[in-house]
Amino acid sequence: MKFTVVWKPTAKNELAKLWINAKDRSHVRLAADRIDYLLKWDPSFRGESRKETTRILLVPPLGVEFEVHEEDRIVNVIAIWRFKPRK
Repeated sequence: MKFTVVWKPTAKNELAKLWINAKDRSHVRLAADRIDYLLKWDPSFRGESRKETTRILLVPPLGVEFEVHEEDRIVNVIAIWRFKPRK
């Protein structure tokens, strides 16, 4: 079943900053779009678990921390960051 992905204002603002400052804006946009897509479908199985309902997902060059609320079918994106993938 499909989940609703909600970006917390701090995460949304950070994504905007990452995009504005990126030399590779298309990569940042594609990664953010992919994150949205992946979290809509079976988010409890995406990325790695952290504590209780919190998980992280890496889609280079972005990483996100998110919470899954199964009963409400909602995913809250709490934080986002940029990282350099290993070669």
